[in-house]
Amino acid sequence: MKALYLKEIRSFLSSIIGYIFILIYLIASGLFHWIISYNTNLLEGTEADLIPFFNLSPVIFLILIPAITMRSIAEERRTGTIELLFTRPISDLKILLAKYFAGVTLLIIAIIPTFVYYISMYNLGNPIGIIDGGATLTSYLGLILLGSTFVAIGIFASSITNSQIVAFILGMFLCWIFYDGLTLIGSFNLMGSFDSVIQYSGMSYHYDAIKRGVIDSSDIIYFISIITLFIYAALTVIKTLKK
Repeated sequence: MKALYLKEIRSFLSSIIGYIFILIYLIASGLFHWIISYNTNLLEGTEADLIPFFNLSPVIFLILIPAITMRSIAEERRTGTIELLFTRPISDLKILLAKYFAGVTLLIIAIIPTFVYYISMYNLGNPIGIIDGGATLTSYLGLILLGSTFVAIGIFASSITNSQIVAFILGMFLCWIFYDGLTLIGSFNLMGSFDSVIQYSGMSYHYDAIKRGVIDSSDIIYFISIITLFIYAALTVIKTLKK
């Protein structure tokens, strides 16, 4: 599994795909938070915090993460190299986990440079250091959990088709449904008390809870459960391909 994980990391970083993901995320984030005059601009806010950053990043990830995961299984199916993977002395689950953790690693690499935002807001605050460091740290944890869930969803979408375009569109749609779609559906008040259950099933509900600076075990369990669900779903698809 380690060898396959390192191979996946090298495939990201030895090609332009990984660098494009990192650069687009950092450039888009930098433009919206430091240059463009909009409600996401950190310099135009009334408080020294990174709330606009943590609100916008999931929207960027909705597009970028399905773009990097769309080829994880779909390309293997299209080229026929997935058959070679099946012949390796490694379980199907480990193959998926290697691809999953490689995607999460790329995600973390992209997020790390944004710590500069925290340092900047820390020093720009009046007084210096007024920013809530604890809430910022938990928000970063929430962002990583959210992005990691998007990676699992993207890999599942890639496993059910040999077309990267279809995998990208499906992955983006599923990420949106679980992030914001369920919360939106629940806000229409169409199903009575069941509306709160639908909203609770959405990622934004749990992500917003973590952004408030409180780490609740139920929120952590939620993200881990969704990740496990989609990895298991992808595993089921892969097993059917072997029959």
